[in-house]
Amino acid sequence: MPSAPLPRSFYARPTVEVARDLLGKILVHGRTAGRIIETEAYLGSQDEASHAFRGPTPRNRVMFGPPGHAYVYFIYGMYECMNVVTETDGTAGAVLIRALEPLRGIETMRRRRPHAKREQDLTSGPGKLTIALGITRRQNGADLTRGPLTIPPPDHPLQFEIESTPRIGIRRCADWPLRFLLRYP
Repeated sequence: MPSAPLPRSFYARPTVEVARDLLGKILVHGRTAGRIIETEAYLGSQDEASHAFRGPTPRNRVMFGPPGHAYVYFIYGMYECMNVVTETDGTAGAVLIRALEPLRGIETMRRRRPHAKREQDLTSGPGKLTIALGITRRQNGADLTRGPLTIPPPDHPLQFEIESTPRIGIRRCADWPLRFLLRYP
């Protein structure tokens, strides 16, 4: 399992580039980990679907801070979702981690998500993956370049294609093709 996290410079780039480049990387939290297989880009003040569209608030403040931090928020009164902060300090941008391929700590993930029928169901959505990996709002603002919540590259990069589709689960700007999926050839 990889250990050296991606550097801050990886995140200090345009959000769409980071969203595509996160595919195939490994999200690690403590003893659990999964390969990132689906992301969505949110473009800050130019994107009505972004939490940052109307400017900084106490909830979204992390999105305007330095890149390479986690933005974790509560949604639908029951799920926490994790985003990766992108762009430069002061410019909001974030990538929602939508799905993972479970790699490590699968028994821990099963305990946290006992109703998941198949292994891939453990982390097949943004709320599911945070439960499975034990990511909560306590990790909001966590520095992804060090600590227990990181994103390193895989030890052995995989060959894959990237599929782009409209985002899902939103009303505004839903037709923008900012959802990215890893597809094995």
